[in-house]
Amino acid sequence: MSVQTIETMVQWVENNITKNPNLRDMSAYVGYSPFYCSVKFRQHMGMTYKQFLARCKLKAAACDLCLTDDKITDIALRYGYSSSEAFTRAFSKAFQCSPRQYRKAFGISQATPNP
Repeated sequence: MSVQTIETMVQWVENNITKNPNLRDMSAYVGYSPFYCSVKFRQHMGMTYKQFLARCKLKAAACDLCLTDDKITDIALRYGYSSSEAFTRAFSKAFQCSPRQYRKAFGISQATPNP
């Protein structure tokens, strides 16, 4: 499998992040078996597909926290978390702060001047 195919896989995941992308659909998109994609993805990326997907979801959620006023629960559900509590646990582990703290520190309200 070429590096270009791995890049296509990564791009597909990022483009479909709110659609709960899975290994089976991604592998069908690039035309290889799920097992082969999984092995090659891990070899090239240094992490499993599942780890990469979790990282992409958290990264996209962090962007939403910064760029929107959407409720944290809505963001959690958008990226496939079963509850805001599950999302908060995963987010806090990855970013060492809660989604609320992250939004307060980096959100759009921080970029707009106070009157």
